[in-house]
Formats: sequence, C-alpha cells, structure tokens
Amino acid sequence: MILENIKKANIEAMKNKDALARALYSVLLNKIKLEEIKKREIGKDLSDGDVAAILQKAAKELCEERDNYIKAGNSEMSQNISKQIALVENYLPKMLTVEEIKNIILSLEDRSIQNVMKHFKQNYQGACDMRQVGEVLKGM
Repeated sequence: MILENIKKANIEAMKNKDALARALYSVLLNKIKLEEIKKREIGKDLSDGDVAAILQKAAKELCEERDNYIKAGNSEMSQNISKQIALVENYLPKMLTVEEIKNIILSLEDRSIQNVMKHFKQNYQGACDMRQVGEVLKGM
C-alpha cells in the first residue's frame, strides 16, 4: 500500500516536473526494489513494515545530510533536504506512543523480553521504535 502511494506520487512529480520530489522518489523506489529482491531471494514478500523501515532509514539519512548542509552554511540545500524529509514523512505510519506500547505489552500473556520484541517486530514493524519498546518493557 505504501509502495503503491509512492509510485503514484512519483508519476505526479514527473507530470508536475518537480525535480526535487522526483529525485527523492526515484531513490526511495530503488531502495525498496533492492529490499524486495533480497526478500525474494529468501522466499519472502516485501511488507508495508519493510517499506516503512526503509522510509525511516531514509528520513534519518536526510536529517543527517540536512544537518551537514546547515553546518556548512548552505541554507538553500538544507531547505531542499527539509522539503524531501517532509515528503518522506507523509508516507511513514503513525508511530505508537509510550502509552500504546505499554497497553500492548500488558495485553500479552508472555511478557518475556524475547516474546515482546518478537511480537512488536512481527505486528508493528515501522510503527514503533524497537529501542523505545525495550525501554518501556524494562521500566515495567
């Protein structure tokens, strides 16, 4: 579903001659395609969680790139990167809050670290920060 939306946005960017968005979508689609090939080699399908993880990583990389441009004093490039970050964030799923994570953990029968982490990875990949899940679990 996320992948289909990105493909549609890529076509719209081409029609609108939006070079900045087009460049971003091309990079994202290439990264997604590479992950899809890796998954296919081991006999699995690409999920929305996998796509969300790719988008999160791309957003993080763009933030680092923007920070470097800011340090270098290149405000035009940092503004362009900020626009690209906003485009990526449009496709990211809503992240779970700490309270939502706690409620999900409390609803599980087996609250061992291994079981909880496995549950979140399978069911909420891309919708939560696994480090945050671990911190919430340790705090309970």
